[in-house]
Amino acid sequence: FHRCLYSEEGKNALAYLRGRGLTERTIKHFGLGYSPNSRYALMRQLRSLGFRDEEIIRANLGFQGRYGSKGALDRFADRVMFPIIDLRGNVIGFGGRVMGDGTPKYLNSPETMIFDKSRNLYGLNYARTSREKYMLACEGYMDVIAMHQAGFTNAVASLGTAFTTQHAVLLKRYTDTVILTYDSDDAGIKAAMRAIPILKDAGIRARVINMEPYKDPDEFIKNLGKEAFQERIDQAENSFYFEIRILSEQYDQSDPEQRTKFHREIAQKLCEFSEDLERENYLQAIAEKYMIR
Repeated sequence: FHRCLYSEEGKNALAYLRGRGLTERTIKHFGLGYSPNSRYALMRQLRSLGFRDEEIIRANLGFQGRYGSKGALDRFADRVMFPIIDLRGNVIGFGGRVMGDGTPKYLNSPETMIFDKSRNLYGLNYARTSREKYMLACEGYMDVIAMHQAGFTNAVASLGTAFTTQHAVLLKRYTDTVILTYDSDDAGIKAAMRAIPILKDAGIRARVINMEPYKDPDEFIKNLGKEAFQERIDQAENSFYFEIRILSEQYDQSDPEQRTKFHREIAQKLCEFSEDLERENYLQAIAEKYMIR
């Protein structure tokens, strides 16, 4: 796939990656590539190396064609390829971004005996060696790559799935603090709201970056630069304050009934703290912030 990226048929894919601001060093560092617009290119390559069709299908690099077609067909075609690398440096799967208007936009390798999406994180093979004491959790491959290129080498992302308990347990090996850098749209906010309690249950302190006025880290860094992004990291919001702020936006604070419901929501969130001292501190802080007796 990496070799194909630099071939004649891969020129549009290479132009796309360069157009996203990636340097040659970054492209090579992450082993980015291109799957040709064919259902037989990879099959021919693997067969020439001695692999049987049943092995290729079991590795989920190919699938059995329909309507009487003979042998396996390539799973990926006409896509920019992102190899997924485990902590030992082995490629265990792929993510592929379609060129043009095809669907789905991103296609990930189905799971195999060696590829479990809930137990691996994109970029962790590099991020685990970072000297920073926190990890940056992103939503997508390009965000991770852009952040690493900008010097934030502690960025990781889940592999086309929601953040799971297994992901949190994996991160706990390397850090006690995770800063969420999810998209600033509704989907990104919901993803952050789901991830926060998972991280907390794993004993990880979570904070949330304010990405506005941009949608994601890649866009933010391109427009405002890495120094501005570092400032946002330094100013990342306490996850409990973030949760309460998002809740507050769902209620009309001028309506006594709505305000009462909001206060009950706060009370329920405060009950999630198991330590009396921590709960008391947050109770006082939230009461002052939202002017609650």
